[in-house]
Amino acid sequence: MTKHHRQAAPERASLYDDITNKIIAELEDGRLPWVQPWGTAAAKAPLAMPRNASTRRGYSGINVLILWGAVIEHGFPGQSWLTFRQALSLGGNVRKGERGTTVVYADRFIPDTEKKRARETGEDAQAVPFLKRFTVFNTAQCERLPEEFAVQVPLPAPDLIEPRVEALIKATGIDFRIGGNRAFYAPEPDFVQVPPPQAYFEPINWHRTALHELGHATGYPSRVGRDLSGSFGTKKYAFEELVAEINAAFCCASLGIVPTVRHADYIASWLEVLREDNRAIVRAASQASKAADWLLGFLPEEIGVARPNREAA
Repeated sequence: MTKHHRQAAPERASLYDDITNKIIAELEDGRLPWVQPWGTAAAKAPLAMPRNASTRRGYSGINVLILWGAVIEHGFPGQSWLTFRQALSLGGNVRKGERGTTVVYADRFIPDTEKKRARETGEDAQAVPFLKRFTVFNTAQCERLPEEFAVQVPLPAPDLIEPRVEALIKATGIDFRIGGNRAFYAPEPDFVQVPPPQAYFEPINWHRTALHELGHATGYPSRVGRDLSGSFGTKKYAFEELVAEINAAFCCASLGIVPTVRHADYIASWLEVLREDNRAIVRAASQASKAADWLLGFLPEEIGVARPNREAA
């Protein structure tokens, strides 16, 4: 193993640990990082998915949770971000004394020892996942930027949100049934069932629930594809619920719906999964982004939804 690899391994582990420990601390305090207090007086930031102000691309996966958390923690008034160099390239700069937020880019590499093993055995070389760090700054931390680079993508008008969710449900082609007294996705027959809207105290909760269950349905092999074999009470089941929860939050934020907790009773099982595997939250958020991308891909382009495309920095 080279000196570079000896140094890189602890760095990768430390970054996963840093992210996981922060999420665990939030959950232990009863806060869900994907359900930020958008509707409170303390929350100045608009409900939206974070995006890079220069490239206009949305951040995805764990970076959404990291950047949402930074917006709430520091009271930033927007969800637009830039690297130090991007701010300079746009004719502005990061204000002196401002501290950036670390986001990550997931990639894979094949160690030299693994390449050698593959050559000797004739087997395929196994890639090792790792994270790269990048530092970004909210546009509110910058000065002299052209005005248009701080502008947020407008969200749909409130009276159009619910019809768009209903149009989205139809467009996915997923077998979506209304009835009964509980919401669920059945993997083997491949259908979603949600109680009728009048069963919900607020109509928008029906739409939140629909997006959660549709998130599960994206795991079907012919769609995004995920392991849906976990039975109730298992770690696999808890992980899939985590994916569906975060997916629903990403979809809600993209559609102008304030995300809420659908299954707070799973917090204890999520904590167990995260404490056991320091990469679980990164994988769950990544899978949630893929699910949200798949679902939001059925919206017409003219809706102007900020879709979470993969963005390193």
